[in-house]
Amino acid sequence: MLIVNLDTLTLGAAADFSVLEQFGTYKSYDLTSPEQTLDRVKDADIILTNKVVLDSTLLAQLPNLKLIVVTATGTNIVDVEYATQRGIPVKNAAGYSTLSVAQHTLTMALTLLSQMPYYDAYAKQGEWSKSACFTHLAKGRRDIDGLAWGIIGFGSIGQRVATLASSFGAQVSYTSTSGKNTSQPYPHCDLDSLLAQSDIVSIHAPLTPATKGLIDASKLKLLRDEAILINVGRGGIVDESAVATQLQSGARFSYACDVLEIEPMRKDHAFLDSAIQDRLLLTPHIAYAYRNSLKTLVQMSIDNVVNFIRSGK
Repeated sequence: MLIVNLDTLTLGAAADFSVLEQFGTYKSYDLTSPEQTLDRVKDADIILTNKVVLDSTLLAQLPNLKLIVVTATGTNIVDVEYATQRGIPVKNAAGYSTLSVAQHTLTMALTLLSQMPYYDAYAKQGEWSKSACFTHLAKGRRDIDGLAWGIIGFGSIGQRVATLASSFGAQVSYTSTSGKNTSQPYPHCDLDSLLAQSDIVSIHAPLTPATKGLIDASKLKLLRDEAILINVGRGGIVDESAVATQLQSGARFSYACDVLEIEPMRKDHAFLDSAIQDRLLLTPHIAYAYRNSLKTLVQMSIDNVVNFIRSGK
């Protein structure tokens, strides 16, 4: 049994899959480029992948393949339909990151509301030590209490964010991107209304044909002055160029995101414009990867392999 793990670096240096050595020959790679993929998996019985694409062209060249384990929730990197036709199960890890993504969302909101980066820099750059006053109240700080928090996508993560935001006193409403999830214990409204009435908007939807480009230039113009838009869903949901253009033109919302349409970030990305940095909060796709979530993800992925082997299927 040959088990190949194509991109363990995406799960952090501490990710330990060594238990799989008990079940066959286990080969692990930090990262795998498209040009390297076929050579590394051509004889594989089981493949683990986080971001390495396994399309039908590749899968057709893998006669021994019996199982694909995606070390993530989304399976869009695999041609699942073709794999199913071949009788190759595709297993994923659902729900492992709900808590960490919700925490990251709250962290982003709190960071922007408190203007924490500004005050941290003020102190560390020595400006506080020059002050005659014990405090420095230059940048406005806002409480979550009483703010309207709109949530786009109300699955497990969106619902957890609603619980956390409500505990801070936010008034939560939501919109269902599928149009089917409309019976939750929070007010449901259409997207335009949610954008226009919310002080904070967080996105927790998957990337689908319906959500691709969902927040475009026209939607951004609906945002209130001083609104905060947070995207921890998928980069393609928000038109990044439109965000940059409107901020460059003086729009008064802030944008926080953990995901971009193209990752890693392009060297010429519009978000690197120094003129709009005070309205941006960027993190490099880390919301899923808090310590406990990563441990859970690795264990779920291992279990998917071990359970398959022990079942004899």
